[in-house]
Amino acid sequence: MNRRLLYTALPTITLTGLYLSTRGCTPGISLDGSISTRTKMEDYVKQLQSRIVHRLGEFDGGHAFRVDKWQRKEGGEGISCVMQDGKHLEKAGVGVSIVHGKLPPAGVKQMRANHSGIPYDPNANASLPFSAVGLSLIIHPRNPFSPTVHANYRYFELYAEHDNPADSNTSPIFSWFGGGSDLTPTYLIEEDAHHFHNTIKNACEKHDSGFYPQFKNWADKYFYIPHRQECRGVGGIFFDDLTPGSQLARGKNADELFAFVKECGDSFVDSYIPILEKRRDTPFTEHNKRWQELRRGRYVEFNLVHDRGTKFGLNAGGARIESILMSLPSTARWEYMTDMGVEQGTQEEKLQQVLRHPVDWV
Repeated sequence: MNRRLLYTALPTITLTGLYLSTRGCTPGISLDGSISTRTKMEDYVKQLQSRIVHRLGEFDGGHAFRVDKWQRKEGGEGISCVMQDGKHLEKAGVGVSIVHGKLPPAGVKQMRANHSGIPYDPNANASLPFSAVGLSLIIHPRNPFSPTVHANYRYFELYAEHDNPADSNTSPIFSWFGGGSDLTPTYLIEEDAHHFHNTIKNACEKHDSGFYPQFKNWADKYFYIPHRQECRGVGGIFFDDLTPGSQLARGKNADELFAFVKECGDSFVDSYIPILEKRRDTPFTEHNKRWQELRRGRYVEFNLVHDRGTKFGLNAGGARIESILMSLPSTARWEYMTDMGVEQGTQEEKLQQVLRHPVDWV
């Protein structure tokens, strides 16, 4: 079943009501009445998606999102909400996926490259059951002085070879949280970078004073395009492999990590919408638009060549390509030996300097 409809961001509509009443999996409620981390994350990303879509639609004057509700035959479901050709938002996508199934050996090996703690014998060539719950969003504004933004928050569980991943009570052999949010301006406006980073820092510090500097540094390294020798944007935070009780997670348990991820997700609107509201009516020229499309080209290069989420989606089997590539802009540009961003003293060159030498914004 694949239902398509329009969502106009009216306050009486909630996207959570569009999910299947029966997901084909057992609710994650244990015998002692506790709710599994997986189930809590599922409920959270649904309501966060609804809130963000509502706020973006409100910002763009009620322009409708196209809402695709989909099911994955290998197990799971999701909703992809996409706005195209809005008044202020050229393209915006907010997607939720709640999937489970078997991760083929190639996918497990790819995952172990970034998650060395996964208990797996690569010589066994075995598939492993998995579940993945996540929200991913990308916003490409129309105005070149409004920055692009990305955010993703996810929870992953791996199970023993013969376990049932459709049962939310199945005990994982390995689990972790991941996510982050980063800002990608076409033109550097330092006030915006300060606001974005300060909002995220405040969210992090409610849970651990060490999280922001640790994850800000990780973002500067992760959102980097090696073949261009530059960062994708002005960064934000990035974290992965936050396994409950681990040193990387600073010893925090699953409930504490879930609360941290929730805090980060809840801070998104405050970190970004005020920037959009300030920049949406800034006058711009064809020159500015050309530079925006060149920078979008670099964004495409990162997403298709280096992004972990894209690689996982394509390797997991049963890939829904439209949702995986939802992050790509409507238009992008490549020029052979372009002169833009090279001439010293220009606004374009000012951005390039920051992309090559990351800045501490707080």
